[in-house]
Amino acid sequence: MAAPGENMRVNADRLWDSLMEMAKIGPGVAGGNNRQTLTDADAEGRKLFQRWCEAAGLSMGVDTMGNMFMTREGTDPEALPVYVGSHLDTQPTGGKYDGVLGVLAGLEVVRSLNDLGIRTKHPIVVTNWTNEEGARFAPAMLASGVFAGIHTQDYAYARRDPEGKTFGEELARIGWVGDEEVGARKMHAYFEYHIEQGPILEAEEKQIGVVTHCQGLWWLEFTLTGREAHTGSTPMAMRVNAGLAMARILEMVQAVAMENQPGAVGGVGQVFFSPNSRNVLPGKVVFTVDIRSPDQAKLDGMRARIEAEAPRICEALGVGCSVEAVGHFDPVTFDPALVATVRKAAGDLGYSHMNIVSGAGHDACWAAKVAPATMIMCPCVGGLSHNEAEDISKEWAAAGADVLLHAVIGTAGIAE
Repeated sequence: MAAPGENMRVNADRLWDSLMEMAKIGPGVAGGNNRQTLTDADAEGRKLFQRWCEAAGLSMGVDTMGNMFMTREGTDPEALPVYVGSHLDTQPTGGKYDGVLGVLAGLEVVRSLNDLGIRTKHPIVVTNWTNEEGARFAPAMLASGVFAGIHTQDYAYARRDPEGKTFGEELARIGWVGDEEVGARKMHAYFEYHIEQGPILEAEEKQIGVVTHCQGLWWLEFTLTGREAHTGSTPMAMRVNAGLAMARILEMVQAVAMENQPGAVGGVGQVFFSPNSRNVLPGKVVFTVDIRSPDQAKLDGMRARIEAEAPRICEALGVGCSVEAVGHFDPVTFDPALVATVRKAAGDLGYSHMNIVSGAGHDACWAAKVAPATMIMCPCVGGLSHNEAEDISKEWAAAGADVLLHAVIGTAGIAE
């Protein structure tokens, strides 16, 4: 029963208007958003989401990691809830849809059920997970990771942003420390709707991505220690150049990823130089290597090789090298029954669709550790994400939300 009533659709205009209204909070500088986790903008976005949910008849629960759970009651008091969600936080130069689409589409599912007068046997819970992005506090998917028992709350609370502020302090500062025990909730199923963040669906002219797997990831944070020295007066042969060591490691990471094709990626997106002055060689460089693959053996092999070769590169230059794994999850296989439910819903609704592997990490990766889970994806223009130019169409957004609606109904069951 994946798609009862093929004429049932969400209100596309209402979903789009909600996306545009949320995008007004934490605006970026080039049309996107800067609503990083546990900032004042994040708190404002949470409040708006809360008001919308309460207007739709949902009751709110918040756990001690700040995860928001907005519940629409079911008719069976013994039935476990069907969860639908994603995240409202963004990258520093993020788009208007990454994560936000999944949260607000979940709300739109509830609004549409209200419009249609449909009651479900299982409760439905729309979820906003805290700090999915990991841009301010590493690792990514932090709060869903605590929920799934991957991290301890003490570990999460102690994470620091680049200014030295801790997650726990900032969560309290914005007023979103809830009273629920993290992970105490039980799920019947979990659905997450997301933009693809890649170019495949658009290139293949498909409206819906049926997500079967999510590739695994390692974030390896390197700290290289050189010697600060004047860039103009220090002879080349007498330098202890941490910046040069970093450059050679980056070349090595590129080579490792290319040698593991197909199905592997690697790169560096964050670098901190100290003292970061034009005419001073860096005494310290901190950067994070991001490697991913849906193949466990490739993922583990890439990590082992990078961690073995980087110290040799540094030793040849007299540079100190240490590495810490600050983010990780193994490749995920999503629940086959839920995947089939999504695929059938897309087919019954007449939407073109294809199987796809998620290249990015999502809260669904951790939810899949504690409950049956899967994802739905829609295209994004040029595959662009984590960029203020990120874009989708109203039609794409609505198509995925329609599939989500039918998949949720099929899983939660219509009350007799």
